[in-house]
Amino acid sequence: MIQSVVFDVGSTLVREDRYWGSWADWLKVPRHTLSALVGAVVAQGRDDGDAIRLVRPGTDVEAERRAREAAGRGEWLDETDLYPDARSALGRLRESGLRVALAGNQSLRAGELLRGLELPVDAVATSSQWGVRKPDPEFFRRVLELGGAAPRDTLYVGDYPALDIRPAKAAGLRAAHIRRGPWGNLWAGTADAAQADWRIDSLDELVEIVTGPST
Repeated sequence: MIQSVVFDVGSTLVREDRYWGSWADWLKVPRHTLSALVGAVVAQGRDDGDAIRLVRPGTDVEAERRAREAAGRGEWLDETDLYPDARSALGRLRESGLRVALAGNQSLRAGELLRGLELPVDAVATSSQWGVRKPDPEFFRRVLELGGAAPRDTLYVGDYPALDIRPAKAAGLRAAHIRRGPWGNLWAGTADAAQADWRIDSLDELVEIVTGPST
């Protein structure tokens, strides 16, 4: 029985249009150019930060991120960045008595912004907070601590099979792959995605799987 559900953030709960658009503006390149490069590196299985390095070779992405923050042009999230089903699905899961948490490869700033949205969740954590990123097994050990349940009673939900599904299953968790965003769609047919216990197209589907259909 699932007792805890932990969600990835980017392209699972939050659209990344604003994120990449703001990077393009900062780098002074057309948004379409950076978007296309993000798609290209994703298709090659590379880190999405490589898109920034293609536009500006040799860039230290973390140093550039700090420069953006110092200039008042850092990360930002508000309600419009959430997928339409995100808040309601989180709320329904929590109302059913499950522990609900967020844990993804995000910055400290993103964690602060997510908490500021006052989503119906019990906890929010990021890779920068923990000092470890997916797919490192230590990240998923932390996920289990955050969820507070045994591995087989913990469900991790994410869009990127190689970072979300494969390592979650290796750690003994249940996993749900959501087919949306560039990674979720591009890698939906991979062996990593096939390891998922459930494959879904929306978070409403997930709620029905975990709690049963609404009456």
